[in-house]
Amino acid sequence: MISPAERAQLTFRMERWRSVFGGIIETAGNTFLLLIATRVFDLGPWAKALIAAGTSVGLLLSPLVVNAARHLGLQPSRAVSGLLGLGGLSCLLVTLVPHPVVYTVGCVFALLTSTCAIPLMTQIYHDNYPADQRGRLYSSAFMVRIAAAMVFAWIGGQILSSGLMPNHASPSASFASDRWRWMTALFALAYFAAAVAVRRIPTRALDSSAATHPLQGLRFVREDPVFRNALIAWMLMGFANLAMLPIRVEYLGNPRFGLGLSAAEIAWLTLIIPNAARWIMSPVWGRLFDRMNFFRLRVTLNAGFAVGIATFFMSETPVGLIIGAIFYGISTAGGDVAWGLWVTKVAPPAHVTDYMAVHTFSTGIRGVLAPLCAFQAVQTLSPATMGWMAAAMILAACGFLIPEIRGADLRRRALV
Repeated sequence: MISPAERAQLTFRMERWRSVFGGIIETAGNTFLLLIATRVFDLGPWAKALIAAGTSVGLLLSPLVVNAARHLGLQPSRAVSGLLGLGGLSCLLVTLVPHPVVYTVGCVFALLTSTCAIPLMTQIYHDNYPADQRGRLYSSAFMVRIAAAMVFAWIGGQILSSGLMPNHASPSASFASDRWRWMTALFALAYFAAAVAVRRIPTRALDSSAATHPLQGLRFVREDPVFRNALIAWMLMGFANLAMLPIRVEYLGNPRFGLGLSAAEIAWLTLIIPNAARWIMSPVWGRLFDRMNFFRLRVTLNAGFAVGIATFFMSETPVGLIIGAIFYGISTAGGDVAWGLWVTKVAPPAHVTDYMAVHTFSTGIRGVLAPLCAFQAVQTLSPATMGWMAAAMILAACGFLIPEIRGADLRRRALV
């Protein structure tokens, strides 16, 4: 039996290793799989929207995963490890069978395995990290993930552009060569390595007697008004953000919008620059999460996202695109911590997994719908118009959090 301090130390060490490979996987969902879908397979808007929604499909399925793990009495780390292993097999299949349908289905399945077990990871953080250090430890591990994503974004951009592979007669021929298979094979290796790392995290088995039905946690939406208001705010903000995230790649890479940047340039603007800002700000947001009222933190982040999205999509110059990417990265750094840990601030200890499962389920709903709506909307609306609409939705989300901030202020004054 290990002590709580040893448990936290081992968890943190394995989380840092998992984060190295998680950063590589993150570049797949954010940029490279969509870029391959556009440049290699020339997939239509529906197929690209499905790939963009892959991680959100996983979130949508997360209550089923939690309930199944409970029913089987599994340790969360074992369940997460198994799912990541399946993601690696899916990437391997995509590498070996280069067919548009196989690519689309394989990408969606691989991406969903990386997110459907997030509530189980949140339970691990709650059980293994001290409450007063949870944000700091989480953000410290996330810094490793961000650094890995930055490094691999540059490597991936070189693989898909020129640098690491022979040049061909034309950019399209070069991109459509077998070099994209190097990418999907590397993603498969990252999944397998992450599965090994998370399997070593010490966890207790979930209580199988608590398994009833997958959406049992929805009752807390009715019973807990703070939780309910926060979910509504997350829905508005998240829908806008998730709608515009894949449109970044479309805006920069599709010649229809007049930019038509190379894979390396797109990697810089969607991965390297935002992740550099994320890396710098991640420890700051981690400490603020431990010390600051969560709802004030969330409103601050919302404002940053709104500015970043509006700036990015109203710009066609390198300076404007870079400024938008920096704002987005700074806000994402705080969003990483807030999204992954906020239920530990409002949920009873016995129901952290249930609260997180509801949160991920609602995230999955908007994550599936947002890219589908976005890729259809961009057929008629300009990215700039969509960017302004998204910024307005994010600012509207702040209205649902103001009462919670005032309530927290009143409770604090009452204690003085």
